[in-house]
Amino acid sequence: MEYRTASETNGKHVAEYQNGFNADLHVQEEEGGRAGETETWSKLSRIQRAYSTVLTELGEDVDREGLLRTPLRAAKAMQFLTKGYHETTQEILNDAIFDENHDEMVIVKDIDLFSLCEHHLVPFFGKVHIAYLPNKKVVGLSKLARIVEIYSRRLQVQERLSKQIAIAISEALEPAGVAVVIEATHMCMVMRGVQKMNSKTVTSVMLGTFQEDPKTREEFLSLIRKN
Repeated sequence: MEYRTASETNGKHVAEYQNGFNADLHVQEEEGGRAGETETWSKLSRIQRAYSTVLTELGEDVDREGLLRTPLRAAKAMQFLTKGYHETTQEILNDAIFDENHDEMVIVKDIDLFSLCEHHLVPFFGKVHIAYLPNKKVVGLSKLARIVEIYSRRLQVQERLSKQIAIAISEALEPAGVAVVIEATHMCMVMRGVQKMNSKTVTSVMLGTFQEDPKTREEFLSLIRKN
């Protein structure tokens, strides 16, 4: 994306954001939207200055050509990677829940997951497998992936993320049961610390019938293991 307004150095006001980043953020256009837009630019500018400080303290020259826009790019990236703080399941599930006389297991597996570890601010990524047992209500399948997106686009730990996804589905659909399994690779273990390249973390949350009935739970686990 080409910016039409040049910035001289990092830490300046983000005029280029108006030209190059409006499409990346949702800004209200109703009454009061202008104030929200100004606040969005102000937040971006503060995050940009913070990244400039970090780079400087690491010994870098933020005025050299390769880093001139790095703090701004990093600020935009961080806003995108944490956009889940500004989204709710109620908003995305509106008009997507349907009355349906179906009581067999519904599974969506291998949902791509990308999130940031709240301990080191480095990524963890992997797959999410979700199942629920409908109780006269079903949801559009893509909405399950959207729920994953909402909670993964926050600073997270995998254990809490698993639970948040399961509870959100349970509260929205009131099903007989919900199951969530996450398999993820954590870069805080791969790039630093113990540096174990092939390690994976698996977490699960079982609610309702999946917790109470071993046969139902095993059926789910068996199905997500199949290619």
